[in-house]
Amino acid sequence: MSLPLNSLVDATQDTLAHTRYNMVEQQIRPWNVSDNTVLEVLHSLRREDFVPPAHYQKAFMDIEIPLRDDAFAIERGHCMLAPKIDARMANDLQLQPHERVLEIGTGSGYMAALLSRLCQDVTTLEIDPELAETARENLATAECHNVTVRVADGSQDSLSDGPFDAIVLSGSVAQIPEKLLAHLKDGGRLIAIVGDLPMMRVTIVRKQGGQLTTTTPWDTVAPRLQGFADKSKFVF
Repeated sequence: MSLPLNSLVDATQDTLAHTRYNMVEQQIRPWNVSDNTVLEVLHSLRREDFVPPAHYQKAFMDIEIPLRDDAFAIERGHCMLAPKIDARMANDLQLQPHERVLEIGTGSGYMAALLSRLCQDVTTLEIDPELAETARENLATAECHNVTVRVADGSQDSLSDGPFDAIVLSGSVAQIPEKLLAHLKDGGRLIAIVGDLPMMRVTIVRKQGGQLTTTTPWDTVAPRLQGFADKSKFVF
């Protein structure tokens, strides 16, 4: 005897919720993610809705997920970061409900969705028009109405929407782009993954009273954000 369709749907949703719970409790919480609001959002936000259908089964795995059918998609930065990376970055920003956030590197829109549940509004920049449109669709499905997706190169294009309370670079850069720091409000902070393989440092820059302070609380690795140049090398 087969189950009614509604029962199958409910069973599937229960399984997904349980798998999402395991992701948060077994992968993310042990990785020094302790902000209860961030954890609550992670439990409720349907990460699976931001994953390409071909990789649906990988939605909750501790891996980067390619956003294109391309063997080099991850290397080119066309990917979702591992769940614990997004979560830890959101945790460390300590966002407040009244704050405005800029994200560079929208990808599928998952990080923007996570940030949008923690602050007033999010402007997110994606250099690739196709990915930007996919992100808009994903964010609409998730009812993230306080997110604006713009097709732009965050390393070059002017940022007319600022200043911002927080800036998030969802990918790695060789060094902190100084021009972005000008778009931080006083009391604002920028978080980015900085450096080169084999190990990079998560770097948080805080602006207070016109002064900048920098901390590097943890190590990780991530693909390069498109558009951001590597450090110049000496030529002999």
